[in-house]
Amino acid sequence: MGIRKNVAVVGGGIIGLAIAYTEAKAGSKVTVFEKNERAVGASIRNFGMVWPIGQPHGHMLQRALRSRQIWEEVAHSCGLWRDPVGSLHLAYRPDEVEVLEEFYASSAEKGYQCELLRPDQVKAISPATRLAGLQLGLLSKTEMIVDPREVPLTLTEYLKEKFEVKFHYTTCVQAIEGNRLHTRDAKHVFDQIYVCCGSDLEILYPSQFLATDITKVKLQMLRTGPQPNNWRMGPSLCGGLTLTHYASFSHCSSLQALKNRIQEESPWFPKWGIHVMMSQNGYGECVIGDSHEYGWVHDPFLREEVNQYILEYLWGMVQVPEPTIETRWYGVYAKLPTQTELIFQPNPAVTVVTGVGGAGMTLSFGLAEEVVG
Repeated sequence: MGIRKNVAVVGGGIIGLAIAYTEAKAGSKVTVFEKNERAVGASIRNFGMVWPIGQPHGHMLQRALRSRQIWEEVAHSCGLWRDPVGSLHLAYRPDEVEVLEEFYASSAEKGYQCELLRPDQVKAISPATRLAGLQLGLLSKTEMIVDPREVPLTLTEYLKEKFEVKFHYTTCVQAIEGNRLHTRDAKHVFDQIYVCCGSDLEILYPSQFLATDITKVKLQMLRTGPQPNNWRMGPSLCGGLTLTHYASFSHCSSLQALKNRIQEESPWFPKWGIHVMMSQNGYGECVIGDSHEYGWVHDPFLREEVNQYILEYLWGMVQVPEPTIETRWYGVYAKLPTQTELIFQPNPAVTVVTGVGGAGMTLSFGLAEEVVG
């Protein structure tokens, strides 16, 4: 057996853990450095949606589908809860119907696995959908839900036990020189270093980040308590606003009319980057969101009017037995407006990977395979 490659991963979020898993599975000796005592960033502040239907056709869709396949392998190996429940896009207005029909017309040739449903067919699989005014649904079976609060903890323990990955928490990497990594108390030497810093763009390589158009995005989300009597909502749900958000629908010529109508009728949605979705985790809680504010510095407080915009739209298309909101929070992630991720090498021993734009759960394992490979 040859000498094992000695690898460091800076950042214990989902991208860092995916790269640690990929390298460890390939036989590398892996050490993860995380500046907090556990992952507390965007990787735990999301829906937990593995969401191929949101990725544009071609390479990104294939990456998402490959990532979902790895999720199944990892979840099976470490006992991680997941629900391959699929997704439903709901159309209540004629312009939303046009977009869904146009998307569906070319979906098979582009690699999407979906079908159009009449309202009675939606009713049969989605007890959460409000049928009043519903005109059409688009069902996709490739989406899966995991619980982002559980993923870092469960995956970390699995990596420790299965692959002997070492984790250094509350350890901030202050500088990297060549293949030498500096923390407060020590210097470490590695063959390869991956920097998976999420939205922490000011600590390592700040000038390189500033030379790009990378920015930070603040999102607001909400969560109900567990639904009574083991009630399950069926597929994850989203409405017409979501058609304007994901790149998978951007090729539809009918999309502009939908955007124009939303801007005219309800300009607060595009102003705050709101599109509305709901998923359900293993505890029966319904996870709801979200909004998008762009910039390097964000107000640390939640905007209650944004939450109300989200909820008013949601309750127009969704019904749940117990709608009381128990938790509200925000997250921040890094995004490049013109790219799907940011990858660069400050030197041959270091690879920086960030800026997946809120699609970390969907893309990380597939992206990790590409980066490590």
